Amino acid sequence: MAKTKELSKDVRDKIVDLHKAGMGYKTIAKQLGEKVTTVGAIIRKWKKHKRTVNLPRPGAPCKISPRGVAMIMRTVRNQPRTTREDLVNDLKAAGTIVTKKTIGNTLRREGLKSCSARKVPLLKKAHIHARLKFANEHLNDSEDNWVKVLWSDETKMELFGINSTRRVWRRRNAAYDPKNTIPTVKHGGGNIMLWGCFSAKGTGQLHRIKGTMDGAMYRQILGENLLPSARALKMGCGWVFQHDNDPKHTTKATKEWLKKKHIKVLE
Repeated sequence: MAKTKELSKDVRDKIVDLHKAGMGYKTIAKQLGEKVTTVGAIIRKWKKHKRTVNLPRPGAPCKISPRGVAMIMRTVRNQPRTTREDLVNDLKAAGTIVTKKTIGNTLRREGLKSCSARKVPLLKKAHIHARLKFANEHLNDSEDNWVKVLWSDETKMELFGINSTRRVWRRRNAAYDPKNTIPTVKHGGGNIMLWGCFSAKGTGQLHRIKGTMDGAMYRQILGENLLPSARALKMGCGWVFQHDNDPKHTTKATKEWLKKKHIKVLE
């Protein structure tokens, strides 16, 4: 925002003299044609420092007024991906000419820093509720319980993906605030599908999935990779298998296969 023109020393002294004479802020402002807030600020400064001239500054005066700082902070809070150039243009439209360096210095003084936006899976509300429900149900599980879990999943690995980086202005410990992240989906040029598993004791076997995986192929993968991995990792008795709610994982045939193999599934 554009800075207002400072009052001359004569006008400031006149305000103080009228205040000493017993006049109120509104009366003084009306008589001199100034804002009530301006009159109040000058009188408060006089009461505190016994002077009306500006106090010595420790360095160069700030190029952006407090209102301007509030404006760009509000913009960045609502849109963390706003660039310094965008903020320069916003201030220019409001009457203040500054450089991108000045914008960066101002935001850092306000406790923000420029960071690469974290990429996270794009989740629907149903996914978020399901994950929260799972976390609450297992919130008090002991570390020994988690050591017994053999985790698994399938994933698509991109061979020719686009790895562009976007930056955001954020505070510390706010990396995974939804406003500061970039939702991603699994896609790209060439890719391969993989199934893998791991536990607290290490990684299990990795299997490349060729073609479209159905329930029968999934059970074959488990038979060839899950049990050998459990033995290699020395999971012992009472280990628990984890897989997500993909339809191939929850078919009646797959559930019966797991039951037949005496494999307990993490619910």
